[in-house]
Amino acid sequence: MTDKTIGFIGVGRMGSHMARRLCAAGHKVVAYDADAHALQRATENGASAAHSPADVASQAEIVMASLPTPDVVKHVALGADGIGAGKKVKIFIDLSTTGPRVAGEVAKELESKGIIAVDAPVSGGPVGAETGTVAVMVSGPKRLANELTPILGIIGKVFWVGEEPGLGQTMKLCNNLLSATAITITSEALVMGTKAGLDPAIMLDVINAGSGRNTATADKFPRCVLPRKFDFGFATELLYKDVRLCLEEGERLGVPMIVGNAVRQLVGIAKALKGGQSDITEIVRPVEQWAGVEVKSLAPR
Repeated sequence: MTDKTIGFIGVGRMGSHMARRLCAAGHKVVAYDADAHALQRATENGASAAHSPADVASQAEIVMASLPTPDVVKHVALGADGIGAGKKVKIFIDLSTTGPRVAGEVAKELESKGIIAVDAPVSGGPVGAETGTVAVMVSGPKRLANELTPILGIIGKVFWVGEEPGLGQTMKLCNNLLSATAITITSEALVMGTKAGLDPAIMLDVINAGSGRNTATADKFPRCVLPRKFDFGFATELLYKDVRLCLEEGERLGVPMIVGNAVRQLVGIAKALKGGQSDITEIVRPVEQWAGVEVKSLAPR
């Protein structure tokens, strides 16, 4: 692998793993994060530290970002000391989930500065980021595929979904609505079975051998809920944001999102009761509270 310098802004739960993988693959990584502790961990994993997004963009032609909200992405990309103020950057790759409207706005503003914006949101959680198995949903000029696919391939499995800015974001929102639906409906089903007297561990075995299998039954519930760890590593407020953005886009396109609105309600209730920073696997807990049971194994296995 070449030693191309890559900028990386946002080295938190997801970004830290992706930046580390780029370093391990032989790239020089220049990192920035508003959290000094996160930035310190990135330097311990091989990155060098920059003092601002503009500083990153003055040292690397390709700058990636993994940030929590659309407003933060806009500030980092377009702010006075943002990526657009960099002296060297030519390509900005946004790995965050911002929604197609913000992706288009950022792309238009950066284009006026001679910078190509590529939206490439990822799915797979912190474990996927650590192991390099996230799905990377890329929309941008296909002529960049030969240059960018090998770099993004270090992070995960790359899918070029279109050239129009925001299509990667739309793909990510559809994916995360399905993921959120899996968590919420699995919460209701497992709580109901538990209250009826079923062992939820056996329930999961049956479901995963049958037609009800989904990402929550296959991974999140057996790994994080049954042992009562609630440590998947993704904040409820971020999932709520993703679902909200998806429903807003559905409304803009004139697509009814009836089930999606119910999903948003339960995720919103969990966010209100357990806190925005609660783990997404804690979405089951309000349902448990109302039913008066806990989803945990009834007997040693």
